[in-house]
Amino acid sequence: MLLNTFDWILVALYFLISLIIGLTVTRRAGKNVSEFFLSGRNMPWWLLGVSMVATTFSADTPNLVTDIVRQNGVAGNWLWWAFLLTGMLTVFVYAKLWRRSKVMTDLEFYELRYNGKAAAFLRGFRAVYLGVFFNIMIMATVSLAMIKICGVMLKLSPLQTILIASIITAIYSALGGLLGVLITDFFQFFIAMIGSISAAVIALRLPDIGGLTTLISHPNVVSKISLLPDFSNYDALLAIFILPLLVQWWSVWYPGAEPGGGGYIAQRMLSAKNEKHAIGATFLFNAAHYALRPWPWIIVALSSLIVFPDLASLQKAFPQIDPKVIKNDLAYPAMLTFLPNGLLGLVVASLFAAYMSTIATHLNWGASYVVNDFYKRFMNPQAAEKKLVRVARISTLVLMILAGIFALVLQNALQAFHIILQIGAGTGLLFLLRWYWWRINAFSEITAMIVSFIIALYFQFVHPRTGLPPISAPLQLILGVAITTISWILVTLVTRPTATATLRNFYRRTRPGGPGWKKVIREADEDNDWIEASDVKWDVPFGILLMILGCLAIYGTLFAMGYWIYGKYLPATILTIVAGITSFLLIKLWNRVKTFE
Repeated sequence: MLLNTFDWILVALYFLISLIIGLTVTRRAGKNVSEFFLSGRNMPWWLLGVSMVATTFSADTPNLVTDIVRQNGVAGNWLWWAFLLTGMLTVFVYAKLWRRSKVMTDLEFYELRYNGKAAAFLRGFRAVYLGVFFNIMIMATVSLAMIKICGVMLKLSPLQTILIASIITAIYSALGGLLGVLITDFFQFFIAMIGSISAAVIALRLPDIGGLTTLISHPNVVSKISLLPDFSNYDALLAIFILPLLVQWWSVWYPGAEPGGGGYIAQRMLSAKNEKHAIGATFLFNAAHYALRPWPWIIVALSSLIVFPDLASLQKAFPQIDPKVIKNDLAYPAMLTFLPNGLLGLVVASLFAAYMSTIATHLNWGASYVVNDFYKRFMNPQAAEKKLVRVARISTLVLMILAGIFALVLQNALQAFHIILQIGAGTGLLFLLRWYWWRINAFSEITAMIVSFIIALYFQFVHPRTGLPPISAPLQLILGVAITTISWILVTLVTRPTATATLRNFYRRTRPGGPGWKKVIREADEDNDWIEASDVKWDVPFGILLMILGCLAIYGTLFAMGYWIYGKYLPATILTIVAGITSFLLIKLWNRVKTFE
């Protein structure tokens, strides 16, 4: 398989458009850090929503889904489908709070919500920990996927892949800031969708597949198509269904699915015109992320079980690939080698689009932490806006270089997925409650961060060398959540609370409401320091109702599509009706969401 001249023209045209966008908005992005990182807080919901979807439409995502489907079947996707619950909670409860906070980054939140040296330490440490080290790991995972794709499809070495894929991304991200990222994300999303749908259609037309009906009935595939796990297999049921739905979604911090919102999702909400646009953007993201995108990837993954039934067949087909990286996630780019010329160039461009949209967001997001929460906060508080923009651009380039170097260490996307889940285990409940329980303080967050990280290191690197019986991944997650949660709650209760003035200022700005703030409100009233009217109604219960309706609508759409594809018309019809009814109710109730802008 070789790209012909037309294929290369399509790929080059894509790179050129991305570069032109970055150059076009360079002057606006360079005005100040608010423009560079938040586009002046004036972005519409549809542009922000599509940008969030494009960011999570990374080059490693179809590889990850393929890995999951080949090992655990379609039902294995509950590992990430369960995060819809926290996504919908963010839409209807937390999105407006983030926009209301008016911080530059979600790390600036720490010194809005807490006070003292502990809050400052938390902000600075997490700026380096998340913005640099953790962010580099995420980008390295995405870059690893691109290395595998280009190794299979273009026969490029890892170094060649990193250089080609990252140079343009780093340039337009450094020049155009968030606005450049948002605009390129918009057209990158549609290119990526066209590419993934085209790949699924071509896969079904392969002689070995012979169409959708043949695919679904093939012996290699039949056992993999169920949307629910095998309830007789307790271990699999616990790992991929029960834990994600009962524990993982609220207890685990994961980039793009943070409980309560955070990271680049919070950055998009903070960039919105107002609270309504923040809510709309986050809803669009979740709807498209879970209901629109998965099935083309799943079809290609199922098809790969026929063409490349095992790892040996992949190694035989691609002897030039390092055996260490021959994993199930390689099956997705392997299937793309059957694309015809013309379409091949489009799909290659779509894969670069998926890669670049994700990397560009992580570069801008990481640089915002480095500049706003470390450099400006601790190193040069009086720095001029132009200098801050210059530091942001330098940080963008440095992050890209480090991510490219680290990409050579990892072996597959699923490996990184589990490591990241374990590192964030137990911190999610804290991120949800810190808006609604005044007693949580900076030491609570420091404890959760340290304990979860130590536990992750122990399970990944220490325990396997102790000679003790192995601990399954589900049990590791449960232990991590339990130990971390107990630890931060105990520390919360034995340490001093946040200063009264800080708590009152936070409440005035964000107005979260609820029983967790009654003590603060009562004491403020006693001091004649009014912070909330007595007749204000707490709207979180209503937000949870909308969350449930949103989940039913999106899950109903996702699974209805699956059953229509499978030719199972009765459950498809029932789920379509469920999705329609819940969507109607959601639309009717949407205008009752209380905002202050």
